[in-house]
Amino acid sequence: MPGEPPRRLFSPPDRRAVLADDRLSADAALRTVSDGVALLWQGGYPAARQLLDAMNRRIPAPPPDDYARYRADRASRARLLSLLYVPLDAGHVIPLRRAPDVSAACTAVYGVLTDPAAIPLRELLGVLGAAEWRRKGVAVDALGARIHPHYGVFAPIRQEYVDLVAAAPLPACSLAFDVGTGTGVLAAVLSHRGVARVVATDADPRAAACATDNLARLGFGARTEVVCTDLFPPGRAPLVVTNPPWLPGRPRTPLDHAVYDPGSRMLRGFLDRARRHLTPDGEAWLVLSDLAEHLGLRTREELLAWIAVAGLRVTGRTETPARHPRAVDPADPLHRARAAEVTSLWRLSP
Repeated sequence: MPGEPPRRLFSPPDRRAVLADDRLSADAALRTVSDGVALLWQGGYPAARQLLDAMNRRIPAPPPDDYARYRADRASRARLLSLLYVPLDAGHVIPLRRAPDVSAACTAVYGVLTDPAAIPLRELLGVLGAAEWRRKGVAVDALGARIHPHYGVFAPIRQEYVDLVAAAPLPACSLAFDVGTGTGVLAAVLSHRGVARVVATDADPRAAACATDNLARLGFGARTEVVCTDLFPPGRAPLVVTNPPWLPGRPRTPLDHAVYDPGSRMLRGFLDRARRHLTPDGEAWLVLSDLAEHLGLRTREELLAWIAVAGLRVTGRTETPARHPRAVDPADPLHRARAAEVTSLWRLSP
């Protein structure tokens, strides 16, 4: 299994950049980045974090229940906040007062750094947060163990979909495919439930490496195989499972690929090709939230039509309401849709 590819390290800002330090106010910083001018920080590291938070608070929030404005706000907010840079010296050392040691976290993502560079503070905080998730892991009740996500691989913090796979009636099978495995959590659940062999796939080399690590860590390495490929591995299985990205849309960050599915490509690709990879009496498990329906991005009729056109029929469905904190947070911009969200496991047969 190939290792994770290093990500591009940011170059120092070009001539459209100005030096900034602790004397810069959040209002002045926001005016500067709104003009497309980057800030290269020279003050203390804690002050840079405080400035970033203050700038974020000053950006107006989108109106509630307006998904188009919500996505536009997220893109605009990310663009503005990513113009606050901190310098990096060789070895991923931040030459600022009271800066943390980021060398291990940055080397894991970007590789070795031999020349000075600069990185948006927002990006750096994401790298450090991902390193902490990887170190601590995420407790998964269905496994009684922890899954350790890698940088850029979606962590199974929301576990409604995991619990559905852990509880669904398991057909008699010695082989299962987990399509779009991510961290490998569903492949681990299937192995934990007694499936003798699980082949897990993902098109992202980072996810494939992450799943390989997790399955080996959990003791399932000998019973599982991780293949870096688009959708299905070769052959047929009595059970194929997928938890595709839940929202049609264009991903903008590495983590977005676990949430947004441009043109529902993965969802429709799974449905269209499932029959070719199922045994005649096999089952396909599609684990999907209806959040897209509540946001007006897809209708239930469209989903059922895609299932029918693919030559599949629905033989059962189990569901669970959303249990994540944003579903009960009235301040969330998409609260109405999130509060109504239901995640379903659709059992499909040829």
